[in-house]
Amino acid sequence: MLTAVQLTVDLKPNLPAEAERIRRCKGRVFALHDEPEVTRVWLPNNDSPGLAMARAFGDFCLKDFGLISVPEITFRHLTENDEFVVLATDGIWDVLSNEEAVEIIASAPARSSAARALVEVAIRAWRYKYPTSKVDDCAVVCLFLDSNSNHLSTASNGNTEVQPTSKDQLDNDIEENNNLDVLTPLNQSGITRTEEETSLEGNEDPSKLEDMNSDMGINWSALEGVSRVNT
Repeated sequence: MLTAVQLTVDLKPNLPAEAERIRRCKGRVFALHDEPEVTRVWLPNNDSPGLAMARAFGDFCLKDFGLISVPEITFRHLTENDEFVVLATDGIWDVLSNEEAVEIIASAPARSSAARALVEVAIRAWRYKYPTSKVDDCAVVCLFLDSNSNHLSTASNGNTEVQPTSKDQLDNDIEENNNLDVLTPLNQSGITRTEEETSLEGNEDPSKLEDMNSDMGINWSALEGVSRVNT
């Protein structure tokens, strides 16, 4: 029987230490009346932006009022008893417990479908528990720790469509999906080129390639291949 071990804590404004730092910097911490379960960070004299996290990149308007981007770092020594690691956004943990997440992944029909199964159940749980709210970002990476080549599974609600379901169906409905989106490894530069694109060869002037890419409407960046879906 698998045992869920929580490795991190979501650094949200409702944590006493986080709330104390924010208030000490003149920021405000409270939840709105129509969503009492979601504590947010607000400017001192303005009801914005209402950020539901205490640490984040960006959101510069709150940087002077307690919002920081310093991570908490912990270490865990892996043993032969550790089977997989689940990395997921708060949209997953807001509606599913650690034990439920582990059970869903362990019961997935294939490793490649594990992350998708967890996202699908989380979306159903959101629509059941919060029918008047938008579904929060639900993204999952499952890393299996043995030597099996099929060791990584990823999914997000950006490309997942799930119909609302009842509570009974929520507890039992995890079905295999043959058309799964599994992370494809990128090359070292993180860029995948098509056959129509021309690579730099020999001593060709790099500026020519930049001009060609500009003419073709191609803009390469360090984040090529990385995408984020907002709901």
